[in-house]
Amino acid sequence: MAKAKTQFVCRHCGYRTPKWMGRCPGCQEWESLEEELTKPSSGAGAKRSLEPVRPTPLSDVAAEEVGRMATGLDELDRVLGGGLAPGAVTLLSGEPGVGKSTLLLQAAAGLATRGRRLLYVTGEESAAQVRLRAERLGLDLSVLWVAAETRVEAICEMMSDGDWDVAAVDSIQTTAASDVASPAGSPGQIREAAARLGSLAKSRGLPLWLVGHITKDGSIAGPKLLEHLVDTVLYFEGDRERSLRLLRAFKNRFGSVNEIGVFEMTGSGLGEVANPSALFLSERPEGSSGSVVTPVMEGQRPLLIEVQALVSASPLAMPRRQSLGVDSARVGLLAAVLEKKVRLKLFDRDIFVNVAGGARISEPAADLAIVAAMGSSWVDIPAPASTVFIGEVGLAGEVRSVARLEPRLNEAQKMGFTRAVIPHSESKKPSIKGLELLPVKSVAQLLRTHMGFK
Repeated sequence: MAKAKTQFVCRHCGYRTPKWMGRCPGCQEWESLEEELTKPSSGAGAKRSLEPVRPTPLSDVAAEEVGRMATGLDELDRVLGGGLAPGAVTLLSGEPGVGKSTLLLQAAAGLATRGRRLLYVTGEESAAQVRLRAERLGLDLSVLWVAAETRVEAICEMMSDGDWDVAAVDSIQTTAASDVASPAGSPGQIREAAARLGSLAKSRGLPLWLVGHITKDGSIAGPKLLEHLVDTVLYFEGDRERSLRLLRAFKNRFGSVNEIGVFEMTGSGLGEVANPSALFLSERPEGSSGSVVTPVMEGQRPLLIEVQALVSASPLAMPRRQSLGVDSARVGLLAAVLEKKVRLKLFDRDIFVNVAGGARISEPAADLAIVAAMGSSWVDIPAPASTVFIGEVGLAGEVRSVARLEPRLNEAQKMGFTRAVIPHSESKKPSIKGLELLPVKSVAQLLRTHMGFK
Protein backbone atom coordinates (compact mmCIF):
# COMPACT_ATOMS: atom_id res chain seq x y z
CA MET A 1 0.00 0.00 0.00
CA ALA A 2 1.41 3.37 -1.00
CA LYS A 3 2.42 5.66 1.85
CA ALA A 4 1.61 9.34 2.07
CA LYS A 5 4.53 11.61 1.30
CA THR A 6 5.45 14.85 3.02
CA GLN A 7 5.88 17.98 0.93
CA PHE A 8 6.24 21.62 1.77
CA VAL A 9 4.06 24.05 -0.17
CA CYS A 10 4.38 27.83 -0.32
CA ARG A 11 1.14 29.48 0.75
CA HIS A 12 1.86 32.46 -1.53
CA CYS A 13 2.88 30.95 -4.89
CA GLY A 14 2.27 27.18 -4.49
CA TYR A 15 5.94 26.20 -4.91
CA ARG A 16 6.56 22.58 -3.80
CA THR A 17 9.71 21.11 -2.29
CA PRO A 18 10.42 17.84 -0.41
CA LYS A 19 12.27 19.68 2.39
CA TRP A 20 11.56 22.75 4.46
CA MET A 21 13.42 25.96 3.70
CA GLY A 22 13.27 29.32 5.41
CA ARG A 23 12.75 31.17 2.15
CA CYS A 24 10.62 30.09 -0.80
CA PRO A 25 12.72 29.75 -3.98
CA GLY A 26 9.66 30.62 -6.09
CA CYS A 27 8.49 33.96 -4.67
CA GLN A 28 11.32 34.74 -2.20
CA GLU A 29 8.90 35.02 0.74
CA TRP A 30 10.26 34.12 4.16
CA GLU A 31 8.65 31.39 6.33
CA SER A 32 5.89 30.73 3.78
CA LEU A 33 6.44 26.96 3.33
CA GLU A 34 3.86 24.77 5.08
CA GLU A 35 3.90 21.00 5.50
CA GLU A 36 1.44 18.99 3.42
CA LEU A 37 0.83 15.25 3.17
CA THR A 38 0.09 13.92 -0.31
CA LYS A 39 -0.93 10.46 -1.45
CA PRO A 40 0.97 9.15 -4.48
CA SER A 41 -1.08 8.34 -7.54
CA SER A 42 -1.75 4.64 -8.18
CA GLY A 43 -0.80 4.91 -11.84
CA ALA A 44 -3.61 2.52 -12.77
CA GLY A 45 -5.60 5.04 -14.77
CA ALA A 46 -5.60 4.25 -18.45
CA LYS A 47 -4.94 6.98 -20.95
CA ARG A 48 -8.06 8.10 -22.69
CA SER A 49 -8.19 9.27 -26.25
CA LEU A 50 -9.23 12.91 -26.44
CA GLU A 51 -11.32 14.27 -29.28
CA PRO A 52 -9.71 17.39 -30.76
CA VAL A 53 -11.56 20.66 -30.22
CA ARG A 54 -12.01 22.71 -33.37
CA PRO A 55 -11.40 26.45 -33.05
CA THR A 56 -14.44 28.62 -33.73
CA PRO A 57 -14.52 32.26 -34.89
CA LEU A 58 -15.51 34.45 -31.98
CA SER A 59 -18.31 35.94 -34.06
CA ASP A 60 -19.92 32.46 -34.27
CA VAL A 61 -19.88 31.90 -30.51
CA ALA A 62 -23.39 32.27 -29.10
CA ALA A 63 -23.69 35.13 -26.64
CA GLU A 64 -25.10 34.25 -23.24
CA GLU A 65 -27.15 36.67 -21.20
CA VAL A 66 -26.00 36.71 -17.58
CA GLY A 67 -29.10 36.92 -15.39
CA ARG A 68 -28.43 38.72 -12.13
CA MET A 69 -29.84 37.80 -8.74
CA ALA A 70 -30.35 40.86 -6.51
CA THR A 71 -29.35 40.39 -2.87
CA GLY A 72 -31.46 43.21 -1.48
CA LEU A 73 -28.33 45.12 -0.43
CA ASP A 74 -27.79 47.83 -3.04
CA GLU A 75 -24.20 48.50 -1.94
CA LEU A 76 -23.34 44.81 -2.28
CA ASP A 77 -25.06 44.52 -5.67
CA ARG A 78 -23.17 47.59 -6.87
CA VAL A 79 -19.80 45.95 -6.17
CA LEU A 80 -20.88 42.61 -7.69
CA GLY A 81 -21.87 44.35 -10.91
CA GLY A 82 -25.64 44.23 -10.45
CA GLY A 83 -26.12 41.10 -8.34
CA LEU A 84 -25.07 37.45 -8.22
CA ALA A 85 -24.38 35.76 -11.54
CA PRO A 86 -25.38 32.08 -12.08
CA GLY A 87 -22.56 29.73 -11.14
CA ALA A 88 -20.30 32.58 -9.97
CA VAL A 89 -17.89 31.69 -7.16
CA THR A 90 -17.25 34.71 -4.93
CA LEU A 91 -14.50 34.87 -2.32
CA LEU A 92 -15.31 37.27 0.54
CA SER A 93 -12.30 38.08 2.69
CA GLY A 94 -11.59 40.40 5.57
CA GLU A 95 -10.10 40.65 9.03
CA PRO A 96 -11.73 38.80 11.94
CA GLY A 97 -14.68 40.69 13.37
CA VAL A 98 -15.12 43.06 10.43
CA GLY A 99 -18.60 41.69 9.65
CA LYS A 100 -18.25 39.09 6.88
CA SER A 101 -20.74 36.66 8.43
CA THR A 102 -23.12 39.52 9.21
CA LEU A 103 -23.01 40.65 5.59
CA LEU A 104 -23.75 37.12 4.34
CA LEU A 105 -26.67 36.63 6.73
CA GLN A 106 -28.24 39.94 5.74
CA ALA A 107 -27.75 39.08 2.06
CA ALA A 108 -29.39 35.68 2.72
CA ALA A 109 -32.37 37.41 4.31
CA GLY A 110 -32.59 39.80 1.34
CA LEU A 111 -32.55 36.88 -1.08
CA ALA A 112 -35.25 35.11 0.95
CA THR A 113 -37.60 38.09 0.63
CA ARG A 114 -37.28 37.64 -3.14
CA GLY A 115 -38.20 33.96 -2.98
CA ARG A 116 -34.60 32.65 -3.08
CA ARG A 117 -33.20 29.90 -0.82
CA LEU A 118 -29.65 30.16 0.50
CA LEU A 119 -27.77 27.29 2.12
CA TYR A 120 -25.47 28.72 4.80
CA VAL A 121 -22.76 26.21 5.81
CA THR A 122 -20.84 27.24 8.91
CA GLY A 123 -17.57 25.61 9.90
CA GLU A 124 -16.39 28.06 12.56
CA GLU A 125 -19.60 28.43 14.55
CA SER A 126 -22.37 26.14 15.62
CA ALA A 127 -25.87 26.45 14.22
CA ALA A 128 -27.00 27.85 17.59
CA GLN A 129 -24.42 30.64 17.38
CA VAL A 130 -25.58 31.54 13.89
CA ARG A 131 -29.15 31.69 15.20
CA LEU A 132 -28.10 34.10 17.97
CA ARG A 133 -26.50 36.40 15.40
CA ALA A 134 -29.58 36.26 13.16
CA GLU A 135 -31.83 37.11 16.13
CA ARG A 136 -29.57 40.01 17.03
CA LEU A 137 -29.90 41.29 13.47
CA GLY A 138 -33.68 40.96 13.59
CA LEU A 139 -33.88 38.52 10.67
CA ASP A 140 -36.68 36.08 9.90
CA LEU A 141 -35.31 32.73 11.13
CA SER A 142 -37.86 30.67 9.21
CA VAL A 143 -36.39 31.59 5.80
CA LEU A 144 -32.73 30.97 6.70
CA TRP A 145 -31.21 27.50 6.26
CA VAL A 146 -28.03 26.65 8.15
CA ALA A 147 -25.82 23.57 8.48
CA ALA A 148 -22.74 23.14 10.69
CA GLU A 149 -20.39 21.04 8.55
CA THR A 150 -16.70 20.96 7.60
CA ARG A 151 -16.47 17.86 5.37
CA VAL A 152 -16.24 18.80 1.71
CA GLU A 153 -18.03 15.63 0.62
CA ALA A 154 -20.99 16.34 2.91
CA ILE A 155 -21.20 19.98 1.76
CA CYS A 156 -21.20 18.88 -1.89
CA GLU A 157 -23.97 16.38 -1.14
CA MET A 158 -26.10 19.07 0.50
CA MET A 159 -25.55 21.44 -2.42
CA SER A 160 -26.57 18.71 -4.88
CA ASP A 161 -29.62 17.38 -3.03
CA GLY A 162 -31.39 20.56 -2.01
CA ASP A 163 -33.27 22.97 -4.26
CA TRP A 164 -30.95 25.86 -3.46
CA ASP A 165 -30.59 29.15 -5.29
CA VAL A 166 -27.37 30.25 -3.50
CA ALA A 167 -24.82 28.52 -1.24
CA ALA A 168 -22.32 29.99 1.23
CA VAL A 169 -19.41 28.30 3.04
CA ASP A 170 -18.04 30.11 6.10
CA SER A 171 -15.15 29.58 5.95
CA ILE A 172 -13.09 27.77 3.31
CA GLN A 173 -10.20 27.40 5.79
CA THR A 174 -12.27 25.11 8.03
CA THR A 175 -13.28 22.63 5.31
CA ALA A 176 -11.40 19.40 4.64
CA ALA A 177 -11.60 16.57 2.10
CA SER A 178 -11.24 13.09 3.60
CA ASP A 179 -8.99 11.82 0.79
CA VAL A 180 -6.44 14.63 1.30
CA ALA A 181 -3.97 13.79 4.05
CA SER A 182 -3.29 17.40 5.08
CA PRO A 183 -5.13 19.05 7.98
CA ALA A 184 -7.88 21.61 7.46
CA GLY A 185 -6.49 25.04 6.65
CA SER A 186 -3.39 23.73 4.86
CA PRO A 187 -2.71 24.94 1.30
CA GLY A 188 -3.59 21.52 -0.13
CA GLN A 189 -6.94 21.32 1.66
CA ILE A 190 -7.91 24.88 0.79
CA ARG A 191 -7.02 24.35 -2.85
CA GLU A 192 -8.87 21.02 -3.08
CA ALA A 193 -11.97 22.25 -1.23
CA ALA A 194 -12.27 25.40 -3.33
CA ALA A 195 -11.79 23.44 -6.56
CA ARG A 196 -14.44 20.82 -5.72
CA LEU A 197 -17.02 23.27 -4.40
CA GLY A 198 -16.45 25.70 -7.27
CA SER A 199 -16.72 22.93 -9.90
CA LEU A 200 -20.02 21.73 -8.44
CA ALA A 201 -21.41 25.26 -8.24
CA LYS A 202 -20.59 25.96 -11.89
CA SER A 203 -22.05 22.65 -13.09
CA ARG A 204 -25.36 23.45 -11.34
CA GLY A 205 -25.37 27.18 -12.11
CA LEU A 206 -25.42 27.82 -8.37
CA PRO A 207 -23.88 31.06 -7.07
CA LEU A 208 -21.39 30.17 -4.31
CA TRP A 209 -19.94 32.35 -1.55
CA LEU A 210 -16.65 31.37 0.06
CA VAL A 211 -15.47 33.25 3.16
CA GLY A 212 -11.70 33.55 3.49
CA HIS A 213 -9.38 34.60 6.29
CA ILE A 214 -6.84 37.41 6.15
CA THR A 215 -3.26 36.92 7.34
CA LYS A 216 -1.26 39.39 9.43
CA ASP A 217 0.23 40.96 6.29
CA GLY A 218 -3.25 41.65 4.88
CA SER A 219 -3.32 38.92 2.21
CA ILE A 220 -5.82 36.09 1.83
CA ALA A 221 -4.80 33.03 3.82
CA GLY A 222 -4.05 29.93 1.78
CA PRO A 223 -2.35 29.40 -1.58
CA LYS A 224 -2.41 32.23 -4.12
CA LEU A 225 -4.11 29.76 -6.44
CA LEU A 226 -7.29 30.25 -4.38
CA GLU A 227 -7.83 33.69 -5.93
CA HIS A 228 -7.51 32.21 -9.43
CA LEU A 229 -10.07 29.47 -8.73
CA VAL A 230 -12.87 31.96 -8.03
CA ASP A 231 -14.65 34.46 -10.26
CA THR A 232 -14.83 37.36 -7.84
CA VAL A 233 -12.59 38.45 -4.96
CA LEU A 234 -14.11 40.91 -2.47
CA TYR A 235 -12.32 42.57 0.43
CA PHE A 236 -14.39 43.77 3.38
CA GLU A 237 -12.37 46.47 5.11
CA GLY A 238 -12.85 48.43 8.27
CA ASP A 239 -11.45 49.25 11.66
CA ARG A 240 -13.19 47.41 14.49
CA GLU A 241 -12.94 50.57 16.59
CA ARG A 242 -14.88 52.49 13.93
CA SER A 243 -18.28 51.86 12.39
CA LEU A 244 -17.39 52.43 8.72
CA ARG A 245 -16.97 49.40 6.44
CA LEU A 246 -15.84 49.41 2.79
CA LEU A 247 -16.43 46.56 0.35
CA ARG A 248 -14.04 46.47 -2.62
CA ALA A 249 -13.71 44.15 -5.61
CA PHE A 250 -10.15 43.19 -6.53
CA LYS A 251 -11.26 40.74 -9.20
CA ASN A 252 -14.61 40.40 -10.95
CA ARG A 253 -15.24 38.35 -14.08
CA PHE A 254 -18.86 39.52 -14.21
CA GLY A 255 -18.45 43.23 -13.55
CA SER A 256 -16.18 46.16 -12.85
CA VAL A 257 -13.55 46.35 -10.11
CA ASN A 258 -13.97 50.13 -9.92
CA GLU A 259 -16.92 50.13 -7.53
CA ILE A 260 -17.03 50.17 -3.74
CA GLY A 261 -19.83 49.54 -1.27
CA VAL A 262 -20.07 51.60 1.91
CA PHE A 263 -21.66 50.22 5.07
CA GLU A 264 -21.95 51.33 8.67
CA MET A 265 -21.87 48.80 11.50
CA THR A 266 -24.69 49.45 13.95
CA GLY A 267 -26.21 47.57 16.85
CA SER A 268 -28.72 45.97 14.49
CA GLY A 269 -26.21 44.95 11.81
CA LEU A 270 -24.78 46.54 8.70
CA GLY A 271 -26.56 49.59 7.39
CA GLU A 272 -26.06 50.82 3.83
CA VAL A 273 -24.61 54.32 3.50
CA ALA A 274 -26.23 55.98 0.51
CA ASN A 275 -24.33 59.26 1.06
CA PRO A 276 -20.82 58.48 2.36
CA SER A 277 -19.64 62.08 1.96
CA ALA A 278 -22.17 63.28 4.53
CA LEU A 279 -20.96 60.59 6.94
CA PHE A 280 -17.30 61.59 6.59
CA LEU A 281 -18.05 65.30 7.08
CA SER A 282 -20.65 64.95 9.84
CA GLU A 283 -18.19 65.76 12.65
CA ARG A 284 -15.99 68.27 10.88
CA PRO A 285 -14.98 71.04 13.33
CA GLU A 286 -16.04 74.59 12.45
CA GLY A 287 -13.48 77.38 12.38
CA SER A 288 -10.55 75.08 13.14
CA SER A 289 -7.17 75.52 11.47
CA GLY A 290 -5.56 72.57 9.72
CA SER A 291 -8.86 71.11 8.45
CA VAL A 292 -9.69 71.02 4.71
CA VAL A 293 -11.91 68.92 2.44
CA THR A 294 -10.95 67.13 -0.77
CA PRO A 295 -12.95 64.94 -3.18
CA VAL A 296 -11.32 61.55 -3.78
CA MET A 297 -12.36 58.81 -6.17
CA GLU A 298 -13.14 55.38 -4.75
CA GLY A 299 -13.69 53.37 -7.90
CA GLN A 300 -16.34 55.24 -9.87
CA ARG A 301 -17.70 56.98 -6.77
CA PRO A 302 -16.50 60.41 -5.58
CA LEU A 303 -16.27 60.90 -1.81
CA LEU A 304 -15.62 64.07 0.15
CA ILE A 305 -12.93 63.44 2.78
CA GLU A 306 -11.68 65.68 5.56
CA VAL A 307 -7.89 66.00 5.79
CA GLN A 308 -6.47 67.28 9.08
CA ALA A 309 -2.95 68.50 9.79
CA LEU A 310 -1.21 69.61 12.97
CA VAL A 311 2.08 71.50 12.67
CA SER A 312 3.68 72.40 16.00
CA ALA A 313 7.09 73.22 17.43
CA SER A 314 9.05 70.08 18.23
CA PRO A 315 11.09 69.58 21.39
CA LEU A 316 12.94 66.70 19.71
CA ALA A 317 16.19 66.80 17.77
CA MET A 318 14.46 64.78 15.05
CA PRO A 319 10.95 66.22 14.51
CA ARG A 320 8.20 63.67 13.96
CA ARG A 321 6.44 63.06 10.64
CA GLN A 322 3.43 60.86 11.28
CA SER A 323 0.27 60.22 9.30
CA LEU A 324 -2.89 58.13 9.44
CA GLY A 325 -4.81 57.26 6.30
CA VAL A 326 -2.19 58.67 3.92
CA ASP A 327 1.33 57.59 2.96
CA SER A 328 3.92 59.04 5.37
CA ALA A 329 6.46 59.29 2.55
CA ARG A 330 4.03 61.46 0.59
CA VAL A 331 3.60 63.77 3.58
CA GLY A 332 7.39 64.10 3.95
CA LEU A 333 7.71 64.90 0.25
CA LEU A 334 5.06 67.64 0.42
CA ALA A 335 6.67 69.11 3.53
CA ALA A 336 10.00 69.31 1.66
CA VAL A 337 8.27 71.08 -1.26
CA LEU A 338 6.83 73.67 1.14
CA GLU A 339 10.23 74.29 2.69
CA LYS A 340 11.99 74.67 -0.65
CA LYS A 341 9.40 76.51 -2.75
CA VAL A 342 7.48 78.56 -0.17
CA ARG A 343 10.29 79.05 2.41
CA LEU A 344 8.04 77.55 5.06
CA LYS A 345 10.22 76.59 8.04
CA LEU A 346 9.19 73.06 8.91
CA PHE A 347 12.56 71.51 9.77
CA ASP A 348 11.99 72.07 13.51
CA ARG A 349 8.25 71.27 13.52
CA ASP A 350 6.33 68.08 14.25
CA ILE A 351 3.89 67.30 11.42
CA PHE A 352 0.88 65.08 11.95
CA VAL A 353 -1.59 64.38 9.14
CA ASN A 354 -4.83 62.47 9.62
CA VAL A 355 -7.66 61.44 7.30
CA ALA A 356 -10.77 61.78 9.44
CA GLY A 357 -13.29 58.97 9.78
CA GLY A 358 -10.79 56.15 9.29
CA ALA A 359 -10.71 56.55 5.50
CA ARG A 360 -7.55 56.02 3.45
CA ILE A 361 -6.26 58.14 0.58
CA SER A 362 -3.92 56.59 -1.97
CA GLU A 363 -4.25 58.94 -4.96
CA PRO A 364 -2.10 62.07 -5.53
CA ALA A 365 -5.18 64.20 -6.20
CA ALA A 366 -5.28 64.89 -2.45
CA ASP A 367 -1.81 66.51 -2.43
CA LEU A 368 -3.19 70.03 -2.64
CA ALA A 369 -5.50 69.37 0.33
CA ILE A 370 -2.60 68.06 2.44
CA VAL A 371 -0.52 71.14 1.57
CA ALA A 372 -3.45 73.44 2.40
CA ALA A 373 -4.02 71.67 5.73
CA MET A 374 -0.35 71.95 6.71
CA GLY A 375 -0.25 75.61 5.69
CA SER A 376 -3.45 76.39 7.59
CA SER A 377 -2.08 74.76 10.73
CA TRP A 378 1.30 76.51 10.41
CA VAL A 379 -0.25 80.02 10.36
CA ASP A 380 -3.14 78.89 12.63
CA ILE A 381 -5.75 80.34 10.27
CA PRO A 382 -8.78 78.24 9.31
CA ALA A 383 -9.11 77.35 5.65
CA PRO A 384 -12.24 78.62 3.87
CA ALA A 385 -15.01 76.33 5.13
CA SER A 386 -16.93 76.19 1.84
CA THR A 387 -13.89 75.37 -0.32
CA VAL A 388 -12.56 72.02 -1.56
CA PHE A 389 -8.99 71.46 -2.75
CA ILE A 390 -8.10 69.21 -5.71
CA GLY A 391 -4.72 68.73 -7.35
CA GLU A 392 -1.45 66.82 -7.51
CA VAL A 393 1.72 68.60 -6.37
CA GLY A 394 5.02 68.06 -8.17
CA LEU A 395 8.53 68.43 -6.80
CA ALA A 396 8.85 71.87 -8.40
CA GLY A 397 5.83 73.04 -6.42
CA GLU A 398 3.59 73.03 -9.49
CA VAL A 399 -0.05 71.93 -9.26
CA ARG A 400 -0.84 69.21 -11.80
CA SER A 401 -4.12 68.02 -13.28
CA VAL A 402 -6.03 65.03 -11.91
CA ALA A 403 -8.24 62.40 -13.47
CA ARG A 404 -12.05 62.57 -13.37
CA LEU A 405 -12.29 66.15 -12.14
CA GLU A 406 -15.92 66.68 -13.17
CA PRO A 407 -17.50 64.03 -10.89
CA ARG A 408 -15.40 65.36 -8.00
CA LEU A 409 -16.72 68.87 -8.57
CA ASN A 410 -20.30 67.63 -8.91
CA GLU A 411 -20.03 65.85 -5.55
CA ALA A 412 -18.66 69.01 -3.91
CA GLN A 413 -21.51 71.10 -5.33
CA LYS A 414 -24.07 68.52 -4.22
CA MET A 415 -22.73 68.68 -0.65
CA GLY A 416 -23.09 72.47 -0.50
CA PHE A 417 -19.54 73.66 -1.23
CA THR A 418 -19.36 76.89 -3.23
CA ARG A 419 -15.68 77.09 -4.26
CA ALA A 420 -13.07 74.64 -5.53
CA VAL A 421 -9.32 75.20 -5.83
CA ILE A 422 -8.21 73.27 -8.92
CA PRO A 423 -5.11 72.98 -11.14
CA HIS A 424 -4.71 75.90 -13.58
CA SER A 425 -4.55 73.43 -16.48
CA GLU A 426 -8.16 72.49 -15.69
CA SER A 427 -9.45 76.08 -15.70
CA LYS A 428 -11.22 75.60 -19.05
CA LYS A 429 -13.45 72.86 -17.68
CA PRO A 430 -17.21 73.52 -18.02
CA SER A 431 -18.51 75.56 -15.13
CA ILE A 432 -20.80 73.95 -12.57
CA LYS A 433 -23.73 76.00 -11.38
CA GLY A 434 -23.21 77.23 -7.84
CA LEU A 435 -19.51 76.27 -7.72
CA GLU A 436 -16.76 78.87 -8.29
CA LEU A 437 -13.53 77.42 -9.73
CA LEU A 438 -10.26 78.88 -8.42
CA PRO A 439 -7.34 77.72 -10.60
CA VAL A 440 -3.79 77.80 -9.17
CA LYS A 441 -0.45 77.07 -10.82
CA SER A 442 1.70 76.42 -7.76
CA VAL A 443 1.57 75.79 -4.02
CA ALA A 444 3.02 79.26 -3.46
CA GLN A 445 0.04 80.80 -5.29
CA LEU A 446 -2.32 78.61 -3.29
CA LEU A 447 -0.96 79.70 0.10
CA ARG A 448 -0.61 83.37 -0.74
CA THR A 449 -3.88 83.83 -2.60
CA HIS A 450 -6.27 81.55 -0.71
CA MET A 451 -4.66 80.80 2.67
CA GLY A 452 -3.60 84.28 3.89
CA PHE A 453 0.18 83.83 3.52
CA LYS A 454 2.31 86.92 2.91
